Amino acid sequence: MTRYVIATDRAPKAIGPYSQAILLDGWVFCSGQIALVPETGELIAGDVRAQTERALENLSGVLGAAGCGLRDVVRTTVYLADIADFPAMNEIYARYFPTRPPARSTIQAAALPKGGRVEIDAIARLPQFEPPSAT
Repeated sequence: MTRYVIATDRAPKAIGPYSQAILLDGWVFCSGQIALVPETGELIAGDVRAQTERALENLSGVLGAAGCGLRDVVRTTVYLADIADFPAMNEIYARYFPTRPPARSTIQAAALPKGGRVEIDAIARLPQFEPPSAT
């Protein structure tokens, strides 16, 4: 069982002691993404719609570096600074997962890093992963 650290410039660098994602046995465990611009590490201006879009673009970048994409996501958790933003977040989220959306939990968090409005983490499965034969 080999564990790989996933790192990419297509998403913001980690702002703490964690990896953007870990690949293990065909599963990709992505850390939460907020609406940071990958090149600057600064939080984008805008409402929860804009921040949801940026967070999902960042997540897509991490998944791409691991060899998969949003279509391979099986589970997400969405953290909102204000649960009243749920409809607006959901509108953008639905565009990124138009068919066969993953399982999801959405919760309100007391606060998010850098004052963000939304954070999204994910678990995905590599599409070409073949488990080893049982002996």
